[in-house]
Amino acid sequence: MDLDAFRWLLTPAGQDLLERAASAPADPLQASNALRREASGEYVAAALTQVDLRRRAAAKFGNDASRMYFTPDGLEQATRAPVARHRAARLQAAQVGTAIDLGCGIGGDLIAIASAQITAAGVDLDPLRVEVARANLEVLGLGGAVSVADATTVDHRGFDVAFADPARRSGRGRTFAVDDWTPPWPFVLDLLNRTACVKVAPGIGHDLVPDGVEAEWVSDHGEVKEAALWSGRLATTRRRATVIGDGGLATLTDEDDVPAGVRGVGTFLYEPDGAVIRAGLVTAVAVGVAGGLVDEHIAYVTSDQAFRTPFARSYRVLEELPYKEKQLRAALRERGIGRLAIKKRGVAIVPEELRKRLSLSGDSEGTIVLTRAAGKGICLLVEPLVEPATSRP
Repeated sequence: MDLDAFRWLLTPAGQDLLERAASAPADPLQASNALRREASGEYVAAALTQVDLRRRAAAKFGNDASRMYFTPDGLEQATRAPVARHRAARLQAAQVGTAIDLGCGIGGDLIAIASAQITAAGVDLDPLRVEVARANLEVLGLGGAVSVADATTVDHRGFDVAFADPARRSGRGRTFAVDDWTPPWPFVLDLLNRTACVKVAPGIGHDLVPDGVEAEWVSDHGEVKEAALWSGRLATTRRRATVIGDGGLATLTDEDDVPAGVRGVGTFLYEPDGAVIRAGLVTAVAVGVAGGLVDEHIAYVTSDQAFRTPFARSYRVLEELPYKEKQLRAALRERGIGRLAIKKRGVAIVPEELRKRLSLSGDSEGTIVLTRAAGKGICLLVEPLVEPATSRP
């Protein structure tokens, strides 16, 4: 879709075509043939693309997706709405009055910032993305200015906060090397010398985080989505793990992190959330559930007490099974387990391949955890903790 085609979609005739495209046959060829009686092939393709992108965007933007506009790569790179709202809420709590999004894309973060009653502006090098971001602000009834500009040359000193989300792609595809980011890492470091927030890959090394900058890892319903670097007066700790779920939001910081020892496997096993692991706060979970680590190098926690915590999945340990494959197969068959969930950490096992080799056929289902305890491979038969348990933050 080019810029002219997108602008035409915003006209009354384009809006009518979009409405018809939304109710067109599911088969793309049939839909295209039906709509070509009303508009050119270019406009029909643009309308059908929007309809498809809106459906795909529902996972990130909820009900708003049915009114918004997208580009394929813009949707892929956009922040999930709950994560963007959390970030905007932090800005609001810090009494930020104005913010600029340096590389706003289709406007995902810009929408969240404007919704938090913060005066927002966005810039992007791509004219189509700028037009899409502007249309999204308008259709959602939000204020904000968007313009085509190079984020690295924009004077943002008049804004309380600068936000950036460097593109993490090179000519070879997705990249994890900070030197390949756009804008480049030196620009990010310079930005962090001021009051800023920079969205980065969740795999960023702790050693890359400058002194005085807070690194926050965020997960949404158990899936680690990003890390954010907060600088200036926005930095309130060194490391933070934030988890978003159906029950709301919870956070751990390095102030909660106290030493926890290694102990034998108890009655309960806790699998820390990925954001907690990335932030290096597994021991905080161990202390929170009155337990310890299964192994000093493995992110599993064990305890003799049952707790509900937003920072980990909780399991009851039913028994320890043989770790060797032949004996494990016999033990699972003896228990009638034919449907098997395999969780593993710290061991060189591919669950899908192991499941095939076990060749189980029983009527029951079960979950095993393959990991290491005190440097030795172990296999635990577990079940999710569903009975009432004590809640722990």
